[in-house]
Amino acid sequence: MTMSIVARCVETGQFGVAAATAVPAVGKLLTHALPGVGAVATQARLNPYLGIDGLALLREGLEAAEVRERLAAMDPRSDLRQFAVIDAAGRTAAWTGAGCPGWAGAREQDGFSVQGNILTGPEVLEAMAAAFAETAGRPLADRFLRALEAGVAAGGDARGERSATIYIVEAEEYPLWDIRVDDHPDPVAELRRLHGVFAERLVPEIRRMPTRANPAGEHGEEPA
Repeated sequence: MTMSIVARCVETGQFGVAAATAVPAVGKLLTHALPGVGAVATQARLNPYLGIDGLALLREGLEAAEVRERLAAMDPRSDLRQFAVIDAAGRTAAWTGAGCPGWAGAREQDGFSVQGNILTGPEVLEAMAAAFAETAGRPLADRFLRALEAGVAAGGDARGERSATIYIVEAEEYPLWDIRVDDHPDPVAELRRLHGVFAERLVPEIRRMPTRANPAGEHGEEPA
């Protein structure tokens, strides 16, 4: 019921997840990422602990393929799960259980992985991967948006899309980008509109917020 992408930006070190699906609020439980650690997308018959535990394993230094095997072994119904992992070095590994519905699969690449279930066919993932690759050098949020748009144009979720999300971390533990379209008749189009709002008004403010290195934040350096 979901198409998603996990990726690492070589230029900025950002990690993130983007997704669209036929059910509401895809951004609530699917997206998991930590700065300098990696990212996990968990979907199909969703188990949020695959994302939570996946990040914990990445933090221990396990590579993406090792994390995939550990997570699959930990879940008694891994046949119903789909998830993808990207580690600190940009290695990817995806799992698609045999019980995932409809057309389901993944395309693992160096630096990103696209995956989905209940899709119209493999052409959805091929289009997403091509769009992401073709936009190399662009900001990660822009590339995520293009990948989702390409996936929808190629057929997307076989039941149509109802929600979409972009979630990106950079240097801090809080996200730089966290756009959620929870329920909309054209969620990826709405995601593009909100992307413009975030880029112009919110992301610059987030960059001025307190950081681990500068707890006062840029606002704290202004004269009282």
